[in-house]
Amino acid sequence: MWVRIASRGAFTAHQTLHCLRPPSFSPAVVARFVAFSSSSAMAMTKKVGTHNGTFHCDEALGCYIIRLTDKFAGAEIVRSRDQSVLDNMDAVLDVGGVFDLEKDRFDHHQRGFDQTFGRGFVTKLSSAGLVYKYYGPEIIAKELSLHVKHPDVDRVYIALYKSFVEAIDAIDNGINQYDVTDPPKYVDNTNLSARVAKLNPDWIEEQSTQKENAAFMQAMELTGKEFSEALRYQARSWLPARTVVANCLASRFEVDKTGEIMVLKEFCPWKLHLFEIEEELKLEPSIKYALYEDERSKQWRVQAVAVGPGRFESRKALPLPWRGLRDDELSKQTGISGCVFVHMSGFIGGNKTFDGALAMARKALELP
Repeated sequence: MWVRIASRGAFTAHQTLHCLRPPSFSPAVVARFVAFSSSSAMAMTKKVGTHNGTFHCDEALGCYIIRLTDKFAGAEIVRSRDQSVLDNMDAVLDVGGVFDLEKDRFDHHQRGFDQTFGRGFVTKLSSAGLVYKYYGPEIIAKELSLHVKHPDVDRVYIALYKSFVEAIDAIDNGINQYDVTDPPKYVDNTNLSARVAKLNPDWIEEQSTQKENAAFMQAMELTGKEFSEALRYQARSWLPARTVVANCLASRFEVDKTGEIMVLKEFCPWKLHLFEIEEELKLEPSIKYALYEDERSKQWRVQAVAVGPGRFESRKALPLPWRGLRDDELSKQTGISGCVFVHMSGFIGGNKTFDGALAMARKALELP
């Protein structure tokens, strides 16, 4: 990738910098980030503009994402605020005061801008969110090797926005994570946006366009690496887990006649999938307990399902008299052999066997 800084439309040789190839990602992503030689770089026709000066996470990530598309693969990144320079770009991110999809203009600072991702999300988009909204399906389809209209592409598209991109949009637009007036009890400077901000040359350092460009390339590599890792997780772990959970839910009445106990035939990230599938299918009654085998101990766990995503309260915690007990004392209290423990909060318990764990879940359903 080539990045250069433009000033008053004049470009000089020392203002053009070469960016090293990013770390190894999945083949689909690497294919979009091919390292160009000097001769091929000179032949590139696409140029993506963004502003110079202090940079932020959204335009660094936006520049990375747009280069994963066929249209802008290997495009040159030109950093400038000179409108005459920006007018000659094939795409412009985070500067220029214009959002125009047909012309690939992706700014979000202008008065009246109110674009959101949709699908129930209300966070105003940053330049990264804008690029992802309109080019994300293409990128995800390549990663999954599926047609862009395949439902799994749409599932990952939404999940990746929710779990990764939305936070960058919100931080860039100054949106608080919580609706509170009290100051935070601690400072968190470890999020991606904060780490990108720290890459800007410090005020006590010598200021130069070369140093600023090099730092911006670091920001693109950092945001790109994390985006690629998040996409790879959604494609290789999150999406297959949804199929596992869906199949387990479909067979829930084979486990127990109430339909309130789910058995995970293989352990996977299941909680968010459970909530989403329940909502999509309007499942009633809701699942109260999930059973799965602990691979390390080869014992079975009974986990009470939370009332909702990110909540600690359980829909039906394991009975109070069981909580904090272990082994023989717990087995005596429950009347079920092989009991191992029940957590003090009642959100999880264990048994040496599947039959024992299922008996604990069934009895817990019966007790108040």
